[in-house]
Amino acid sequence: MHRPHSYFAHPGLILAVTVVITFSILLPVQAQCPTPPTIFQTSLLEKNQPGTEITTEQVQQILSSGSMPVFDVRFPLEYAISHIPGAINIPPENNTSADSEVRQIAALFPNASDSNARFVLTCNGPFCGKSKRVAAALIGAGYNKDNIFRYQLGLPVWRALGNTVQTDIDGFAYIFNRDETAVFVDARSPQDFRADTVACAVNVQPGEATAANDDGRLPLLDKGARVVVFADDPQLAKQVAAEIAKKAYWSSSYFGGSFSELQHDPQIHIHGSRRCRNGMQ
Repeated sequence: MHRPHSYFAHPGLILAVTVVITFSILLPVQAQCPTPPTIFQTSLLEKNQPGTEITTEQVQQILSSGSMPVFDVRFPLEYAISHIPGAINIPPENNTSADSEVRQIAALFPNASDSNARFVLTCNGPFCGKSKRVAAALIGAGYNKDNIFRYQLGLPVWRALGNTVQTDIDGFAYIFNRDETAVFVDARSPQDFRADTVACAVNVQPGEATAANDDGRLPLLDKGARVVVFADDPQLAKQVAAEIAKKAYWSSSYFGGSFSELQHDPQIHIHGSRRCRNGMQ
């Protein structure tokens, strides 16, 4: 007697059919689900705030392309100590009014209805109210709210995501004269470093951040210490500072001038006595 063929006698076939059916169901569903953003592609997503909030990736693209200015609305010394490279300081007169900032931006963009009057505002991070205050004041002065962008994550998150920041001469002087825990990194050649440098500085060349992190030139156990890199060429200082930032030194920066400027600035006595870390002289 002939026995009817049973598919259940072939477990491999059953498994294959199950896989095909499962994928035929899941693939269309997955195609409909957007890829979740990375940390560089997200923002605070706050509702009912003035202007349009943008992400770290968008700020990087704006600065790279020069498509619109990025205005740092913090006080001048805050800006001088550390700011996003390429950002322009639009300082306030006080911590409550935005009148001064509006006047300064209006001088750059006198026609509030001009479609080219587009810019980014940024300050000290998620809890900084300056950029929101300035955005609201600009909208009140007639500027198009759709042309006002805010990088509300600001300087702290920019640094936390491994981006370096720039220090100007007044900021360098402030750190050098007041912060005895700061580390100054000379990115020039070993020969130039040995000939003359800033008191207590360490020499770190491009590509040496990992070694410096391990051998004591950088403060391994104090990642929050200020680390300021300088050189004859600020682009070299920026390169080394960017490498150091990737070693989780979130308070690192680079001096936007030259070593010669440090030598001749009356605010800074580069050979002056200051307490060195780890007994360095």
